[in-house]
Amino acid sequence: MAAPVNVQAALDLAGQGINAQSFRFGVTTMESDKYICVKDTGADGAPQVVVIDMHNGNNVTKRPMKAEATLMNPAENIMALKAVAEGQTGQFVQVFNLDTKAKLGVYQSPENIVFWKWVTTRILAFVTQTDVYHWNLDVANSTPEKMFTRAGKLAEAGSQIISYATNAAMTWCLLTGISTQDQGKTIDGNMQLYSVEKKQQQLLEGHAGSFGNLRVTDDGIVAGLFAFSERKVGTQQTKLHIMDISKATPFKIAVEVPMPTEAPGDFAVALHLSEKHGVVYMVTKAGFLLLFDVATGTMLLRSRVSQESIFISTYSQKTGGCLFINRSGKVMSAAVNEQTMVGYIMNQLVQLPNRQEIAFTLARRFSMAGADELFQQEFARRFASGDYKGAATIAGQCKSGMLRTPQIIQQFKSVQAPPGQTSPILHYFSTLLEYGKLNAQESVELCQPVVQQGRRELVEKWLKEDKLECTEQLGDIVRPMDTKFALSIYIRAAVHDKVIQCFVENGQIDQVVAYAKKVGYQADYTQLLQNMVLSNPEGATNFAKALVEGKDGHPLIDLNAVVKIFMDQNKLQETTSILLEALKANRPDQAALQTQLLAMNLQQAPKVAEAILQMNLFTHYDRSYIGQLCEKAGLMQWAMEHYTDAASLKRVMLHAHTMTPEFLINYFSKLAPETALECLHDLMRHNRQNLNVAVQISIKYHGAIGAMKIVEMFESFGSNEGVFYFLGAILSSSTDPDVHFSYIKAASRCGNMQEVERVCRESSCYNPVAVKDFLKEAKLPDPRPLIYVCDLHDHVNELTEYLYKNSLMKYIEVYVVKVNPVKCPQVVGSLIDLDCSEDFIKNLLQNVRAACPIEPLVAEVEKRNRLRVLLPWLEARVSEGNQDPHLHNAMAMILIDTNRDPETFLKNNAFYDSATVGKYCEDRDPHLAYTAYKRAWGSCDEALVDVTNRNGLFRLQARYLVERQSPELWELVLQSDNKHRRNVIDQVVSTALPECSNADEVSATVKAFISADLPNELIELLEKIVLHKSADFSKNKNLQNLLILTAIKADKTRVMDYINRLDNYDGSEIAKIALGEPYCLFEEAFLIYKKANLNSEAMEVLLTNIESIERAQEYAARCNESRVWYKLGRAQLEHGNVPEAIDSYLKAEDAADYAEVIRRAKIEDNYDELVKYLTMARNKAKDQLIDTELVYSYAKADRLGEMEEFMSGTNTANVQAVGDRLFDEGIYKAAKSLFQSISNNAKLAACHVHLGEYPQAVEAAKKANNPKVWKDVNTACIKAEQFKCAEIAAMNIVVHPDHLEEVTSQYEASGNFEELISLLESALGNERAHVGMFTELAILYAKYKPGKLMDFIKLNTQKLNIPKLVQACERHYLWSESVFLLTHYDEYDQAANMMMAHSPTAWTHDQFLMVMQKVANAEIYYRALSFYVDEAPMQVNALLNTIASKVDHARVVAQMRKKDQLALILPYMKSVQQHNIAAVNDAINDVYTDGEQFEELRQSIAEFDNFDQIALAQRLEKHELMEMRRIAALVYQKNKRYKQSIELSKQDMVYKDAMETACESGNTELAESLLKFFVENGHKECFAACLYTCYDLITPDVALELAWRNGLTDYCMPYLIQVMREFTGRVNALDKKTTKKEEEEEKNKSASNDYVPDYMVPNMMMPGLGQLAIGGPQHMPQPGFGQPGMMPQAQNPMMMMTPGHF
Repeated sequence: MAAPVNVQAALDLAGQGINAQSFRFGVTTMESDKYICVKDTGADGAPQVVVIDMHNGNNVTKRPMKAEATLMNPAENIMALKAVAEGQTGQFVQVFNLDTKAKLGVYQSPENIVFWKWVTTRILAFVTQTDVYHWNLDVANSTPEKMFTRAGKLAEAGSQIISYATNAAMTWCLLTGISTQDQGKTIDGNMQLYSVEKKQQQLLEGHAGSFGNLRVTDDGIVAGLFAFSERKVGTQQTKLHIMDISKATPFKIAVEVPMPTEAPGDFAVALHLSEKHGVVYMVTKAGFLLLFDVATGTMLLRSRVSQESIFISTYSQKTGGCLFINRSGKVMSAAVNEQTMVGYIMNQLVQLPNRQEIAFTLARRFSMAGADELFQQEFARRFASGDYKGAATIAGQCKSGMLRTPQIIQQFKSVQAPPGQTSPILHYFSTLLEYGKLNAQESVELCQPVVQQGRRELVEKWLKEDKLECTEQLGDIVRPMDTKFALSIYIRAAVHDKVIQCFVENGQIDQVVAYAKKVGYQADYTQLLQNMVLSNPEGATNFAKALVEGKDGHPLIDLNAVVKIFMDQNKLQETTSILLEALKANRPDQAALQTQLLAMNLQQAPKVAEAILQMNLFTHYDRSYIGQLCEKAGLMQWAMEHYTDAASLKRVMLHAHTMTPEFLINYFSKLAPETALECLHDLMRHNRQNLNVAVQISIKYHGAIGAMKIVEMFESFGSNEGVFYFLGAILSSSTDPDVHFSYIKAASRCGNMQEVERVCRESSCYNPVAVKDFLKEAKLPDPRPLIYVCDLHDHVNELTEYLYKNSLMKYIEVYVVKVNPVKCPQVVGSLIDLDCSEDFIKNLLQNVRAACPIEPLVAEVEKRNRLRVLLPWLEARVSEGNQDPHLHNAMAMILIDTNRDPETFLKNNAFYDSATVGKYCEDRDPHLAYTAYKRAWGSCDEALVDVTNRNGLFRLQARYLVERQSPELWELVLQSDNKHRRNVIDQVVSTALPECSNADEVSATVKAFISADLPNELIELLEKIVLHKSADFSKNKNLQNLLILTAIKADKTRVMDYINRLDNYDGSEIAKIALGEPYCLFEEAFLIYKKANLNSEAMEVLLTNIESIERAQEYAARCNESRVWYKLGRAQLEHGNVPEAIDSYLKAEDAADYAEVIRRAKIEDNYDELVKYLTMARNKAKDQLIDTELVYSYAKADRLGEMEEFMSGTNTANVQAVGDRLFDEGIYKAAKSLFQSISNNAKLAACHVHLGEYPQAVEAAKKANNPKVWKDVNTACIKAEQFKCAEIAAMNIVVHPDHLEEVTSQYEASGNFEELISLLESALGNERAHVGMFTELAILYAKYKPGKLMDFIKLNTQKLNIPKLVQACERHYLWSESVFLLTHYDEYDQAANMMMAHSPTAWTHDQFLMVMQKVANAEIYYRALSFYVDEAPMQVNALLNTIASKVDHARVVAQMRKKDQLALILPYMKSVQQHNIAAVNDAINDVYTDGEQFEELRQSIAEFDNFDQIALAQRLEKHELMEMRRIAALVYQKNKRYKQSIELSKQDMVYKDAMETACESGNTELAESLLKFFVENGHKECFAACLYTCYDLITPDVALELAWRNGLTDYCMPYLIQVMREFTGRVNALDKKTTKKEEEEEKNKSASNDYVPDYMVPNMMMPGLGQLAIGGPQHMPQPGFGQPGMMPQAQNPMMMMTPGHF
């Protein structure tokens, strides 16, 4: 059987790349079954948020996020973020919509938020340290609203909030938290239930709670339920409370919840009320799932669903179950299996006396399957009692539909309502409408009378509420009343043809196509459209457009047919509209229709055609044909658009005066470039007035034709204006140098000098050389274009030469002053080269003044060695305050060359460039170069060093190095590869430093020596400074430090001397260096610490480096400092000298290392010393560990009195943990004292047990009231044979079903079954006695006292676990008891099998028949049949009659035939023969045949024809009894084998049977053959009888001939008389009819000679006589000759024969 609850793995978070450390409370959140949100760390260590959408295939989204915590909305892609804002208290919360990127809210909380939760999709709840808030994000810019204040235990700091919930109406709130008082051994739960309306609260003890709206009664009222799991502090008993807080119903229950034995301290982490299934899910921390019926609180299931602990769970709206996550990251789902839950309750929970009620309630209220039989029984009961409303309710609640059939409807309709009361059928329909939607048959049955009564509003209401199942039949019923309702029904029922009919009837033509597209239905649209064109052209047009548009690009009607329909009615406008819409796709296959559209409009409406052409919609029509039509319609421009041949184009061009210039310009775009150029030639050739158009065309298409070709064309006609205007228009977009050059030439020829100047100035595309040469040759009066060209393209020298040689001196000045002063240096250089006078040059410079750039000017003049020319201009610039370095460089160079006090200038001038001037001076005067470089102070250091090295100026260099204090410069000079380093060092030591009085300079020099790794030189330098110099630097701390450190590194032998001689150094830091690698100067470091009075550090050196405990002890005694004693104690502790270490710690009065001291003392078992230490430590540190270990040490030292005294005082010891340790170590006496002090009765009982104090153990167990404790006490008492105490303990265990088996096993294992039986017999009187106790006692009876078992089970059948007891009975061969149990458990199949398998003791006939009536497995019937044949053959028919309605009769017969026992079951076969089964009929016939019971056989064959008749006949025709052979003939007759039947009858001379068979056959040949047989064999009487019997088959001629030839006329005479009488009667009747007709016609005749007889009496001949000797023609039978026996009653009856009797 499938599980009642489906538990599945939904997702593995670890498999999504999420770190396992993130699977914990607060980091992983799950607000609903849609999103899981995890605050994780990425592979790069960056924080991120992982969101998993479980409704979208577990789609994973990872976002980098620095927020402390995140929370996803339960329904939408909305995320809340929580973080700490810098500089503010509390926490900062933001809410974002990740789909719209909108920020929904921002809030700065003044307090830390310890828990948060979405209580709705728009309300976020916060729980702070003191209060609970709700934040409504639907209100813009809102702030959280305080709901209530945390109270009771939840207000304490040690409580952790784990849950918050509200009911749907937001009127009740529940806050849940946990705490611990014993370091996590037990977890206490506390809840605060708050009423928003009453502003009141209630404090509860428990771990989980939930709200929900469910039905708990059958009146349809939904109760607002609140459920919570309660566990009082100090107990492990859990209760589930469910109550209606909405007061809609007086509902309230409380039940105990048995926790699993393997986790007795387990507690609920979540509770969920399933509104879908009516159950309560309880998820526990240890991984158990418990399921309860919400209406009764009954536990339906307890199962472990996770081996890892569960830390979060949520309700699933999708499944009505729950989701939960364990510590390993597994996401699992649990939901009720609707198909199996009811069956599980009925069949598996046999211990529940109300299981049937629970199952039926769940099926009724929550639509669960598996209760059809219960529904059927309840329906039948209520219907039979006249409760038709209740019966209808049951039918509505049965979701399988078995009570919603036409038979049920008919059953209600068949009941007549009492006067004044509602009809049962109306009760039925009204109730079903309350429960949902009617099915098709119900909808029809309900609507028929409603439509007849015209109750239109009811039908409308039901359709709006979707209460009816729409079918075509229902639509047909409603259609006469309202077409719209019928249309709605037809649409829902997908009756497409009738939907379209309704649309047309309602005038909703536009809806027809939309509907047809939607459902893909093809109607006869052609006929519909034809009819609409005549009556509604506009509607027909829209309809046609929709049809042509079709569905998914496939039209619903042929477009050509549409065009034909409209044009047949001369609807050009409508046709055009349709075609424009239909042809907008411009497809090649629509070319003909495009042509037709244009042609129709060109012929009838040219303006419309022109508008269509202007829209440029179509490209696939016949352009040549349309061009001809355009030309005929006078649309010349459009004709040119469509013609392609030259002749047509030339013909149309004759009408160019009718065309616009714009058209011509655009038309040229279609011509080839060569053709276009030729056309331009033609335009210019035929009419010079076309210049403007030609220019415009040239401008637009010059890119394709070629600009220069167009220029040549214009020049060929001497049109400089054309060139000017054309090139002027394209100049800005052209980069062709020839174009620009041609434009300059054209402009100059047209005299437009402004354009020439502009282009030369602004253009950058022309060839400057060509333009320059052109302008020079042109010798324009104004040289400004040439000036601009040369200036822009750097032809300044050539320009200067041109202007100078042409005496245009004024333009030279204009150029350098106004145009480009920057080019003045080049102009000056060129003028100098041209030997221009210095006065002009100086005057030119004076006019330019400061606009001339200095550097290039100086360079140009210096290059020509004419610097002195610039002196006036330079002095003028200096006087103006110009600080340009190049200016001052030039001045310095002039002063150096003229020797006009250059050193003063170099020292005082701040603007020249030292590098440039210094380089200039190096070859002239090195001292001046040093002065220039020094003035730079850093930027020319390398040059300074180089010049001093090359010229031997080391003293200057040394002084500069000391003054400069540059580490980089020192590094450069002191490099090992510097061959001048020694000279520099000597000058520094001998001259520079002795002259120095600046400490910074000294320090920088020392550092330089250190960096250069010159320790010996540095020591020499420092000794000279510190030890031999004046007091300026001898007391310098840094220098002393440096001297000692240098000695440590370079010469260790001097260190001790320096330490003793110096006293102003940093001892602590130097000592650290001396201790480190690679120096290891331990004694020197110790001396430094000792000299500095750093006793603690000195002690550390003695202990760590020198490693001398003895010296350390002496030093500690001498110092007598607490810190020193502490370090000594720690070292002694590390060396294992625990007593000495404790002594040192005591002297130090320092308890910092108490944890390590405790650990070492416990290893060494020094508990007496540890007591002293911990006593001291309690005064120094407040830690639970200290008190805990002190108690433990007292116990280990056997100082129990002191321990109890200590426990009586104030302490923080974890007594529970100490007690557990002592208990585990077997120190039970001390443990007992501790457990007594904390009232841990469970452990106390265990101590009593180990100490042999069993009565005291029982008393302690009573106080503990824990099954595990009772089990331990019981086990110990049994071992000690203290059965009285054991029984007391066991009485408290067996009431728990989970522990009962362990108790029984314990007793049985020790062989004390008598005591066990006595125990259980006594326990049955307990009010908490359960099914397991009764079952175990019954099992014990089965094992040890089987005589008592049957009486016991008869008295307590309903209180037993029957499957388990049956197994026990089977193990002990108690078959009668097993059968009894199985029958009461409704396991009739097993009972039947067991009775057959163990028949000597288990089988009784009456009981077996009762069981067989309820067996479900059909195979058991046939096994029972074999069983009865073998063991009780005389009772087999009774068995078969009992199961006759349930067996396959053919199989029963086959089975008995195989056993050759058919005769044994003949009564049974006769009783079932009414079903006319072939196998049964064959079997009965065989039995009758074998018994020669011909009468019974004849009756069987006559009444039942379903058997192998031919086989039976063949078998019987050879039978020795004649009656059997007659039956064979009868069978042949029934099978229409008449010849065989007659032959068989003739053989046995049973002529009557033969004659009847011949008559039955209706075969004339057979009848005549039999007649001849009688004549041939002389059976005269048979001859006469055969004539009568076969009267209709024998013709008179045959009968007369046989009689006449064989002298049997007398025997034939009755037959002939009958024939003649029939014939005469018919003729008379015909005469009467004819006479009457003639009389009527005679009356209508006007003259006697008009009479013409229309009827002649036929030749009176008897039928068949033409074949005899009498002769005459054969007569055709006349109409009206019927059956014999029609003679009038007046005839003599003796003369007549009675047909069919002989």
